[in-house]
Amino acid sequence: MEVLKEKVEEEEAAEREEAAERAERGEKTKRPMEVRRGETTMTQEMLRDLERKLSEIEDTIDTSKLPLSYQSNTLKEEHLLQVADNFSRQYSHLCPDRVPLFLHPLNECEVPKFVSTTIRPTLMPYPELYNWDTCAQFISDFLSMVPLPDPLKPPLYLYSSTTVLKYQKGNCFDFSTLLCSMLIGAGYDAYCVNGYGSQDLCYMDLTREVCPLTMKPKETVKEEEKAPPKKYAIKPPRDLTSRFEQEQEMKRQEAIKAEEENRRKQEEARLLEQENAKTDPLHGLRVHSWVLVLSGKREVPESFFIDPFTARSYSTQDDHFLGIESLWNHKNYWVNMQDCWNCCKELVFDLGDPVRWEYLLLGTDKPFLSLTEEEDEGMNDDDDVENLVSLCGVGGLDTLSSHSVSSAFETRCPNGKKVIQYKRAKLEKWAPYLNNNGLVCRLTTYEDLECTKTLEVKEWYQNREDMLELKHINKITGLNVDYFKPGHPQALRMHSYKSMQPEMDRVMEFYETARVDGLIKREETPKTMTEYYHGRPDFLSYRHVNFGPRMKKLALNSAESNPRPMVKITERFFRNPAKPADEDVAERVFLIAEERIQLRYHCRSDHITANKREFLRRMEVDSKGNKIIMTPDMCISFEVEPMEHTKKLLYQYEAMMKLKNEEKLSRHQAWESELEVLEILKLREEEEEAHTLTISIYDTKRNEKSKEYREAMERVLHEEHLRQVEAQLDYLAPFLAQLPPGEKLTRWQAVRLKEECLNDFKQRLIDKANLIQARFEKETQELQKKQQWYQENQVTLTPEDEDLYLSYCSQAMFRIRILEQRLSRHKELAPLKYLALEEKLYKDPRLVELLKVFV
Repeated sequence: MEVLKEKVEEEEAAEREEAAERAERGEKTKRPMEVRRGETTMTQEMLRDLERKLSEIEDTIDTSKLPLSYQSNTLKEEHLLQVADNFSRQYSHLCPDRVPLFLHPLNECEVPKFVSTTIRPTLMPYPELYNWDTCAQFISDFLSMVPLPDPLKPPLYLYSSTTVLKYQKGNCFDFSTLLCSMLIGAGYDAYCVNGYGSQDLCYMDLTREVCPLTMKPKETVKEEEKAPPKKYAIKPPRDLTSRFEQEQEMKRQEAIKAEEENRRKQEEARLLEQENAKTDPLHGLRVHSWVLVLSGKREVPESFFIDPFTARSYSTQDDHFLGIESLWNHKNYWVNMQDCWNCCKELVFDLGDPVRWEYLLLGTDKPFLSLTEEEDEGMNDDDDVENLVSLCGVGGLDTLSSHSVSSAFETRCPNGKKVIQYKRAKLEKWAPYLNNNGLVCRLTTYEDLECTKTLEVKEWYQNREDMLELKHINKITGLNVDYFKPGHPQALRMHSYKSMQPEMDRVMEFYETARVDGLIKREETPKTMTEYYHGRPDFLSYRHVNFGPRMKKLALNSAESNPRPMVKITERFFRNPAKPADEDVAERVFLIAEERIQLRYHCRSDHITANKREFLRRMEVDSKGNKIIMTPDMCISFEVEPMEHTKKLLYQYEAMMKLKNEEKLSRHQAWESELEVLEILKLREEEEEAHTLTISIYDTKRNEKSKEYREAMERVLHEEHLRQVEAQLDYLAPFLAQLPPGEKLTRWQAVRLKEECLNDFKQRLIDKANLIQARFEKETQELQKKQQWYQENQVTLTPEDEDLYLSYCSQAMFRIRILEQRLSRHKELAPLKYLALEEKLYKDPRLVELLKVFV
């Protein structure tokens, strides 16, 4: 910052001196905010320039760990640079009005490298990066945009993709080089483009663009096939509404629509006028780099552009791209010889046409136009230049390391977060597991361009244990909609609510295949509850329950202890093909308060109406205890074709008894549905408070159980290795070395060797015990001294000193316990180790024959 301040002070002093000189000469002093091009104020340009200078001061690249190929060029690379310089001189001589070519910028080690050698085709080991859209989106999220030092010139430096990935930032040329390398590795015919773009494109300004997530896909409306009219169909009732009133209403609606459309057009014209007022004085001169993907490979039907900053694809006719100077891949370099007066709309991307595209190296994989045999033979004579094609991609830059991407693939964004501002919308992205609640993306849409009035918020989640995938919050209506992936404990698919309090307006949708009862959807209001079913063995498809006011109780009023009384239950059924249609119930209504049951049966295919019955459900006994007998007035029926057995009182009595049992079952199921709603709401509150995240067993970095298991396995393998090494140790080697070489052991020497080996091992065990005991005593003495010091200075100690004392005591006690355990363990194992060594010596093949007498 100090260097920047000095530069600014020097510039201000120079401006003051120049102004004083102009005043002496009588010239007009220019304002400090003016620029020569267009004499317009460019506050944004100055701010971006200030940010660029600050980034240049802060960024320092460590080149000490880079390979030697970054710091020098081979002989073949030097030859290639000479060819490029020769080509550049000829081009400048033939086209003096064109800008210099971007051929060999400097890398991070101040070494010039041919641009084609910076493209390294690499296929990343991730299926997500096999397609161009996901690959471009990864680059856009992973890197931070840095504007060019000079918007009118290509950069002087072009860093390697390895460095760009390491520091996660770069300009448009760095973005394009990395993206082109990955696309070519994935099989695309991709090229880096050096050209000119609009201001919004160069500065990644998306405030005028609509967020892609806010665009709704076009719904294809399927035309319903009209059923053929029946011969004896009933004529619809005559329409008695006034046509005059309808015409007046239509005119009024059209006038309202026209007024709204006029207001909208005026607003758009005003906004367009404001945008046009901010014209770019450098329009058509701003240098930008992007990626061109030609048709052919990977089944690409049409050539298109990819902006690496935003990862969006554009047509080659788009107005954002204002011209092309040159393009290159890992094999060759082409210069555009076509006129860009109409942006890129008239360009022909036939790289094999030497008239439209001038190539630098021979041997291009693009087919040439039809040439004569003499010209064709003459073009194949230059073998030296043709061999240079093999150098492209084998220069001084390392191949993109897949490990460098894999280590930060999940991070995606720099520091794990990225914010993109769109027109009336803001998009925020986070890396997985960065937020404790699993939030990875948030889209906030606004009503105004200033982004002050929030309309709605969409939040995407990953790795949630409750399988929450999307949360949609409408700030105007207060409606919240939660979407879940399969796997929720209650098989939830969607939950729409305004409040988590029970007995409020809400809608729940379920995964029907995950539920035994086949429930698809449940709608609840303070007075009703509606459920939709599918695939049930009883063919139930719909249940609607009406509730009455809850009875007041002196006890604690809760939904479980004091349920809402049910007034009416309506159930509908699918067609049961095993029953006749006139005996298959289509709808039944339990009027609980009125003690009535209404039935409606399915309609036969040859009928135009269906059977209906209504039962007056009475108590089985009256007030005096007398049993009520079934009477004909207790069943009212309408039958299209009356049958004899349906008229009998016995049939009606049995049907009413069966319906009474089904009514009890329906009321019980409705009560269970109420309890399930309460359970789901309680579970959702617990899930929102805990928001536990799931970790895959293959995620060795975050899965603690997998990590502990892996560490335990490594510890077991290490112990097994130590046992094998210990088994391979020769305990007799130091003692056998004391004997003359080649001399045969005697029985007395064998006994002496055994005794010396055992005594040495015994002494080592005693020394180890003494060492542990000495450390134990030392730790104990130091702890006693510290406790004595604390007793002497207890009154004058500060809280920080007391915390340090307690921490020291805790650590000292931990060390003392460990030493005590090690000493006791050593005392237990020492005799066993001694006996094991003695037995091993008795079984040693060199001593076994000599020690048999002593066994």
